Amino acid sequence: MIEQDTIKLLRECDAGVKMGIDSIEEVLDYVSDENLEKLLTKCKDEHVTLADEIEKSLDKYHDDGKEPAMIAQGMSWMKTNVKLMMNESDETIADLMTDGCNMGVKSLNKYMNKYKGADEVSKDITKKLINLEEELTVNIRRFL
Repeated sequence: MIEQDTIKLLRECDAGVKMGIDSIEEVLDYVSDENLEKLLTKCKDEHVTLADEIEKSLDKYHDDGKEPAMIAQGMSWMKTNVKLMMNESDETIADLMTDGCNMGVKSLNKYMNKYKGADEVSKDITKKLINLEEELTVNIRRFL
């Protein structure tokens, strides 16, 4: 039970961290404020570091991880591009990133509750990812 819950939780973190990296990369070219760009780049770098940690943890279980759901990726891409087409601004970017982070935090908390038997290492990784998402939403509020 512990091993299965651990693997499942790590897979969800893997999908979530990849979705976060993709989302940040998708908006970076549209950012005009240097401070917002620095915040997003720093957060992306932290996501990449955490992605490596997740991958190493999954390797211990001989698991390849999980890609984000195609539907979720498609919907995110569509929402991002439509909103930016209508209003290419730092405010729009901050709004999109806040929505994405909030969805990520909600999902990760749901998975933490669902996979209660996961080991402490995977729970700590999940908490780190949640904290990254929450921290970004706080840091970009001034751009809303």
